[in-house]
Amino acid sequence: MKLNLERYHGLGNDYFVYDPNKNELKLTQKNVELICDRKKGLGADGILEGPILEGKYPSVRIWNSDGSTAEKSGNGIRIFAKYLKDAGYVQKKNFKLQTEGGAVEITYLSEDGNRLRVSMGKVSFYSDEIPVIGERREVINEDMVFARTLYPTTCVSVGSPQCVIPMREISKDLVCHIGKYSENARYFPNRINTQIMKVTDRENVSIEIFERGSGYTLASGTGACAAAAVAYKLGMTENKVIVHMPGGDLMVEVDENWNVFMTGDVFYVAKIGLSDEFGEMLYALSKE
Repeated sequence: MKLNLERYHGLGNDYFVYDPNKNELKLTQKNVELICDRKKGLGADGILEGPILEGKYPSVRIWNSDGSTAEKSGNGIRIFAKYLKDAGYVQKKNFKLQTEGGAVEITYLSEDGNRLRVSMGKVSFYSDEIPVIGERREVINEDMVFARTLYPTTCVSVGSPQCVIPMREISKDLVCHIGKYSENARYFPNRINTQIMKVTDRENVSIEIFERGSGYTLASGTGACAAAAVAYKLGMTENKVIVHMPGGDLMVEVDENWNVFMTGDVFYVAKIGLSDEFGEMLYALSKE
């Protein structure tokens, strides 16, 4: 069984694109986990499966490195849009893409498709839409305990569940320490993505990220959108900010109706053909 994957990255957040129209393998939790394993497989933060050409818009299924699926991924969406242009599926400058977290609108800002603007939809701070346990309310600056420490936490849905903790200083070690506990904390029925955020000024914030199903991540588009929305909601910034992450920067804008727009770059790395031996292992796992 011949299998081919395309590797891309957005600000160091790396994904494989798996095109089911060109490959026969059925992706499952187990074979996705093996492909994404950085020691036993190829290594990636996740896999983007598509285009799935069954509905009104082309759709993508977003797999995390642990074999779970995500509703949305900002970097993943930009990467997949770049693939659609590279592979000739999309010729227009603007189009819509369906995700599990809803449809998003994408605009190519360069001829090669490397720079894109994505309308990520409307954010919500309401507990039942994120979700967070308890009565319906906006989850703003609530005290939550992670690793026996109390943190003022604001939660938001950007099509996927996010929590943002403003801090004076942030680091990889700190977000990993918090994220190990926050991801599966009792507050969050569907688990949660975690950002710790430092506000530099009214137009710049920095974040460190611990993603649900993937762990520490150099960059996250949905995480950047969540941080920008939270900083604006708390009155800490203007509605248009640059979000700085270890992997690079994204520009995020929040409009008067709480729709968020993300602008950034992605890069094509390589086309990878899998060995017959590895392909057979993946096929066997798909049958379990």
